[in-house]
Amino acid sequence: MTQSGSELRRTLGVGDAVVIGLGSMVGAGIFAALGPAARAAGSGLLLGLAVAAVVAYCNAMSSARLAALYPASGGTYVYGRERLGAFWGYVAGWSFIVGKTASCAAMALTVGAYVWPGQAHAVAVGAVVALTAVNYGGMHKSARLTRVIVSVVLAVLASVVVVCLGSDASDAGRLDVGVSGGAGGVLQAAGLLFFAFAGYARIATLGEEVRDPARTIPRAIPTALGVALVVYAAVAVAVLSVLGPEGLGRASAPLADAVRTAGVPGLVPVVRVGAAVAALGSLLALILGVSRTTLAMARDGHLPGALAEVHPRFQVPHRAELAVGAVVAALAATVDVRGAIGFSSFGVLAYYAVANASAWTLSSAPAARLVPVVGLVGCVTLAFALPALSVVVGAAVLGVGVAAYGVRGWRRTA
Repeated sequence: MTQSGSELRRTLGVGDAVVIGLGSMVGAGIFAALGPAARAAGSGLLLGLAVAAVVAYCNAMSSARLAALYPASGGTYVYGRERLGAFWGYVAGWSFIVGKTASCAAMALTVGAYVWPGQAHAVAVGAVVALTAVNYGGMHKSARLTRVIVSVVLAVLASVVVVCLGSDASDAGRLDVGVSGGAGGVLQAAGLLFFAFAGYARIATLGEEVRDPARTIPRAIPTALGVALVVYAAVAVAVLSVLGPEGLGRASAPLADAVRTAGVPGLVPVVRVGAAVAALGSLLALILGVSRTTLAMARDGHLPGALAEVHPRFQVPHRAELAVGAVVAALAATVDVRGAIGFSSFGVLAYYAVANASAWTLSSAPAARLVPVVGLVGCVTLAFALPALSVVVGAAVLGVGVAAYGVRGWRRTA
């Protein structure tokens, strides 16, 4: 339950909610995830994208149904708690906070790598501080900045698609959807590409700040997901047609390499700026989502109660935002986590597995349960198809959270 005076202000309409979802998805993921996915699946990259999209769709539909019923900060942490019990809600919240905190640091370092490679850590810390300050000033400021970021990123991605598909270097034969990486490679690619789809959860996580949530959230989530899927498919086809699966797998900056190969090297700096702006957009939305889940868990006593305080003027969970910003800044200053896509995907897939299990309880009708079942099976399958190190580290961190929950329960009953 929320404390008196601790509720957040409902300011987001459908448009703002869609923009925040797009800011989370059409961000650095499309710049970062294509290369590792191509290395895993080879010519099966597009199949991996399709599998990731199906799982994301199921997760989105389950999340939308639940968010309309439980329009509170915390997203699946709240749904798991209400539908499955406190333990499963905690598992979802822990998975989200840990996985997305790693994503925050990765996005911050991506900004640094594109803006000033020699001082990537310093730039990353500066980006975290600046965006934490924006979020501290209220949801309207965050939504306005996200709208600008999404516009810039979509313009850059559209330029990449037009240049690549219109160049003499483009060859439709490179789009062969054979499975050169095998079924396991396709599933691993889908798990890695899921990293780029996961942002629609931000709409549900911000449910307490959405106007008319029963109407707004079910419209905003599938709209944002649909736009992101179209953009991703267009970019993947365009880049593959120029670089091919082998070239894409070797590329450290796939979109920049693609426009250079397409014969327009002058667009490379624009792509670099677009990647940095996209990473900023992802970081902004990630900090929003992690801080709101932190708020919800603090309200229930799973995290320090001081983190549940809402600023009386700005109506934001300011202590949670400052705490998240401090942790992310510390990671960005000391650790290179740009390779944390797999770890982040494992945590987020665990989070959505709980969302689908929660949605399964909403109706006993077989037709209504089909989407949650497909989503649940898909999440578990993709989580364990990720690179072995990501699975081991992700499972270990999840185990630490479960152990902490058990110790806390033992102390309360002792």
